Amino acid sequence: MQIRISRLVATRLARAAVVATAFAVAGPAVAQISAQEAARLGADLTPLGGERAGNAAGTIPAWDGGLSSAAKAGHPNFKSPGRVPDPFPNDKPLFRINAANMAQYADRLTEGHKALLRQYRDTYFMNVYQTRRTAASPQRIYDATKRIATTAKLAPGGHGVTGAAEGIPFPIPKQGVEIFWNHVLRYRADTAARQIGQAAVTPSGSYNMVKFNDEFHVVYSLPGAKEQELDNVILYFIQETVAPARLAGEILLVHETLDQSKENRRAWLYNPGQRRVRRAPNVAFDNPGTAADGLRTSDQFDMYNGSPERYDWRLVGKKEIFVPYNSYRMHWAKTKPGDVIRPLHMNQDTTRYELHRVWVVDSVLKPGQRHIYKRRTLYVDEDSWQILAVDAYDNRDQLWRVQEGHVINYYNVPTLWTTMETTYDLQSRRYLALGFEDDPNRSYDFNIKRTLQDYTAAALRARGTR
Repeated sequence: MQIRISRLVATRLARAAVVATAFAVAGPAVAQISAQEAARLGADLTPLGGERAGNAAGTIPAWDGGLSSAAKAGHPNFKSPGRVPDPFPNDKPLFRINAANMAQYADRLTEGHKALLRQYRDTYFMNVYQTRRTAASPQRIYDATKRIATTAKLAPGGHGVTGAAEGIPFPIPKQGVEIFWNHVLRYRADTAARQIGQAAVTPSGSYNMVKFNDEFHVVYSLPGAKEQELDNVILYFIQETVAPARLAGEILLVHETLDQSKENRRAWLYNPGQRRVRRAPNVAFDNPGTAADGLRTSDQFDMYNGSPERYDWRLVGKKEIFVPYNSYRMHWAKTKPGDVIRPLHMNQDTTRYELHRVWVVDSVLKPGQRHIYKRRTLYVDEDSWQILAVDAYDNRDQLWRVQEGHVINYYNVPTLWTTMETTYDLQSRRYLALGFEDDPNRSYDFNIKRTLQDYTAAALRARGTR
């Protein structure tokens, strides 16, 4: 009898533990901000949740609305898909950080930038410019962010978002995974198309350029978007490889899901050799990135994408860090890859770094989960929720790869988005650069018209065989 009672007690205790654990997970997952907190948006906070005021030292200015139009940027006649003119052509570097003086700035450098300065001490440097808080979004995104601020919730386990559409779900974040979702759901555009190149650069500086046609249809942030009408989809994405010839014709179609506790990403691949479309469940996590020569994973595209489920997320806090920002010089120089690509790292004279407040988040691999990166530290812009830099560590806890998101404000939309993404491999001394554009008169086209029918498996098949 005692044994039976003990077993019964043990069973009940075990069940209670499961319930308690579930409650502990679900508790933070359903947390949302109060109406009083939401009232700060557009007041002492920017409409997306950044600190409106500048810093005490005066080295970070107050946010004044950013570059909210082409006219405000000083280029009233600019239209997409032209190459975006630099709104600050006369800016000069305030100072240069190199291996000799990096200790002076150590508290404002990412671990990745410290590593690059040490490893390439003779050639790598960071030109630091005046901080300009150019980030801006359409007014409707600000309105939607305030509207959903008190209703947005994390799905079970933090694997998705509910109660949200169109705006930033967690403008006053309480958990690290909320910041991840703010990046995934940040405003980029309604639709966009681009023709870009990707170079996997050897230590000597040689490379082969892979060219893609990309399309984005971001239904989550369309005007008037409603969660119940989204079919659990954030965006539809197509990437067609157009060069070199041995890779040309392969097309990837992705439906990125909003609540991944219900359904993982949907993906299909058109194979030109077989002339058929098949499901592609492995386009996720640490599956190799498309034609990246093993230098990035699938979930490093757009700096970090997909599901957060394999990691525990810790909110470190907010720091003032030197990050790539307003990279208009690189935006123009990259039309000629030779002006940007150098052995070991990019031509640092084409880069621009500024001091910005960023959210710092650590994602650490959960016990029993698998990924080539044991830990990743994210540096996320407070004004746009764009990830600007990532430090990626291997399973020996050694810093392995360093990502940079060189951003500009496409101010005719307006949206802050990367013009170039770089991934430095500290072990192989190689790097990957994604974002080259051949045409000096063309960049993102934000004027394309698309419907959901353009992003079905049948449409992918027709696109591949035409």
